[in-house]
Amino acid sequence: MGVGASTPATPSAKLSAIFVYPIKSCRGISLSHAPLTPTGFRWDRQWMVVNPEGQGRMYTQRVEPRLALVEVELPTHAFLEDWEPTQDSYMVVKAPGMQPLKICLKKEGMEVANVSVWEWTGTAWDEGAEASQWFSDYLGKPCQLVRFNTTSEARPVDPDYVKGQHLTLFTDGYPFLLASQESLDALNKDLKEPVSINRFRPNILVEGCEPFSEDLWTDIKISRFSFFGVKLCYRCKIPAINQETAIAEPEPNETLMKTRSGEIIRPNDKNKKRVYFGQNMTWNWMEFSGKGDGKTIAVGDPVYVLRKVSSAAEAAA
Repeated sequence: MGVGASTPATPSAKLSAIFVYPIKSCRGISLSHAPLTPTGFRWDRQWMVVNPEGQGRMYTQRVEPRLALVEVELPTHAFLEDWEPTQDSYMVVKAPGMQPLKICLKKEGMEVANVSVWEWTGTAWDEGAEASQWFSDYLGKPCQLVRFNTTSEARPVDPDYVKGQHLTLFTDGYPFLLASQESLDALNKDLKEPVSINRFRPNILVEGCEPFSEDLWTDIKISRFSFFGVKLCYRCKIPAINQETAIAEPEPNETLMKTRSGEIIRPNDKNKKRVYFGQNMTWNWMEFSGKGDGKTIAVGDPVYVLRKVSSAAEAAA
């Protein structure tokens, strides 16, 4: 069934959880509903901790696992589609041994240059000396908290995988990541100690499908919104970091290497040692451009698969 085909009568799954991660590599927030924007869910990866002495390179759990213990709170109303922050609207950041840090959601800080995520480099807004000192004290090294400069920057997704005007903020590469509960359950059956979905940091968790069936989905509809399955998500070391202790562990990466490596699920692919879990996605926001409000998805929404490939070996990765 191709793009533009009618929606199937029966959903393939349902939306079971939504997560946003306002500060890259810090803890996520679980939501019952979230507004869609062209760059992902509202507030997702708008902030990032960088090295001010190292060309603005990002700090992530790959090198700073203690970011896993940093909690982020936003006002409840922040996840309403038409809500706008005031001077009294704050993001509150907490971590063990630290006093809470309050970041004004209304203010745009001084512009700083040469902030980078992988191959992308651009400007960002500095969240100020107090925020820099807070993260420097917590991680024990020079840090700066920056916010994506949405006024003058646009970060496109990889044009080798996605055509059109698709953008993201400080994500690793794409505005949405989808995984299924059944895939997590299947993995946990192979583990001595089960792991939580927070190891994989998805934005969208679905349930009611076969394990790893999301590998195959290329055209997806959630409620009335169309998404494109871009490519399988290959995983770095972050799934091995216990999100409750910030300590790296052998699992689940060792088991994933035995069950979800390129050698196993994509035998003709050159990337034999990569492991895959989840599907990167974009939202076809152009079809809703200028059509008014209501661009929100919610837990319980039906998930329809309009088109899929026949095996993970055929999926983009």
